[in-house]
Amino acid sequence: MQTDIAISRAATLKPINEIAATLSIPPQAVEPYGHFKAKIDLSRVPATGKQGKLILVTAINPTPAGEGKSTTSVGLADALNRIGKRAILCLREPSLGPCFGTKGGAAGGGYAQVVPMEDINLHFTGDFHAITSAHNLLAAMIDNHVHWGNALDIDVRRIVWRRVLDMNDRALRDIAQSLGGPANGYPRESGFDITVASEVMAILCLARDLEDLEARLGRIVVAYTRGKQPVTARDLKADGAMAVLLAQAVKPNLVQTLEGNPAFVHGGPFANIAHGCNSVIATRAALGLGDYVVTEAGFGADLGAEKFFDIKCRQSGLKPSAAVIVATVRALKMNGGVAKTDLAVADPEAVRRGGVNLARHIENVRQFGVPAIVAINKFSTDTDAELEVIREIAAAQGSEAILCTHWADGSAGAETLAEKVAELCDHATPQFAPLYDDGLSLFDKINTVATRIYRAEEAIADPGVHAQLRRWEDAGFGALPVCMAKTQYSFSTDPAKLGAPTGHVVPVREVRLSAGAGFVVAICGEIMTMPGLPRVPAAESIRFGANGEIEGLF
Repeated sequence: MQTDIAISRAATLKPINEIAATLSIPPQAVEPYGHFKAKIDLSRVPATGKQGKLILVTAINPTPAGEGKSTTSVGLADALNRIGKRAILCLREPSLGPCFGTKGGAAGGGYAQVVPMEDINLHFTGDFHAITSAHNLLAAMIDNHVHWGNALDIDVRRIVWRRVLDMNDRALRDIAQSLGGPANGYPRESGFDITVASEVMAILCLARDLEDLEARLGRIVVAYTRGKQPVTARDLKADGAMAVLLAQAVKPNLVQTLEGNPAFVHGGPFANIAHGCNSVIATRAALGLGDYVVTEAGFGADLGAEKFFDIKCRQSGLKPSAAVIVATVRALKMNGGVAKTDLAVADPEAVRRGGVNLARHIENVRQFGVPAIVAINKFSTDTDAELEVIREIAAAQGSEAILCTHWADGSAGAETLAEKVAELCDHATPQFAPLYDDGLSLFDKINTVATRIYRAEEAIADPGVHAQLRRWEDAGFGALPVCMAKTQYSFSTDPAKLGAPTGHVVPVREVRLSAGAGFVVAICGEIMTMPGLPRVPAAESIRFGANGEIEGLF
């Protein structure tokens, strides 16, 4: 079996100007980065007046068995083009942390990939480096302001802006900084997060344009005064320089699939501490250029789809036409209690037990008024009896499950899915609406997600959390949506509770204000914003081979 990188390398890619031409993007709007990727200057792209159909690809709760959500997104976009539809793919950019850690790359897989695979996974067009630089410039200006007299009366104990790095490095989670005497500033405790957890990343992915980006950067709350008043990036006069650093990064990146179809790959916020979707700028551009736009949201539908609907769509005015929920026999068997080592053994009843997870995700997506269809990402060990159980589960929820083999067969393996999705988009009448109104209190919004999406009895928090939320409401932040940060492996906050648990509570340990991004983060349980490398990191296997080509990247 060929590796993803071998399949990618064997492909014959089209020059990026040809890909842009298929979308009627004029040459003067294309800023090439080599032969096969480019930034698109949207100010040079004439408005079309077109508004394509938006399709969200989401999934059941992730398991170590893998679901193949990005692969399905690529396969569906290719298949829509195969059946004669003008479709564009919109994905997030991969982070170097997971690439060198456990997960590997994030450009699809098999014969459903975006390419050039090595470039997309390694540095790409430099967006993450620009975001890292803009974030850390703000951090440097905070400490510099304090060093030179602290005119804003910043309480150094209440500086909430940490530094970031696009790498998994547990040693940087908690640090002591500014040691070595007065010339190095005031010593304090701080730390690093991974770049994808930066609020600057979330801002770039929610901004409408460069002007909106700068305005949002200015609203970032970085610290509090000794009188407990917020201090913003605008107060520090950092927003202008940060926007300058991001002037190129805000332009969407155009690449292609293995089958030569257009794909925007732009932005990559964390899917738990932030909203886990590609940029609004890229999505809007695609909707104006294509008839169908396929995008995805991070993790399972309880995290990714909920935030896509309640944060990204709410802020941008996007209205999805359909959702695809990716499921696998293997992952449902794990939800049904089967160990990973035993997944190759046929067990239709385990699929049925674990199928409650899929059923709930279908119910949840429908709560937003969006019609949903199930994509079964097929593995070679799946049996007909197991596949039939998934079809029965979907049918019982008024949905349909379509067998897909795009990993092995490319667009041909997702052709039926594409036909069904196009039909759903063209004939169904979505009644999309976010889960809650802006006017609810912040804690009531948290509780609404906990009870209606996670099926918890209630959300709970100590008096300090409630008091903090009330202070933000009094300061004018009460209309913001909430961004739930919890484990991706379960509807509950306990990653061991698979399937579709009920009767649990959702404890809110901490809340954080992302004023620039425009949401309040509710942290439920332990959430890691700076991952560590595993015992055997993927980086150990990545090297140049004898022929000078990269090996070990997957």
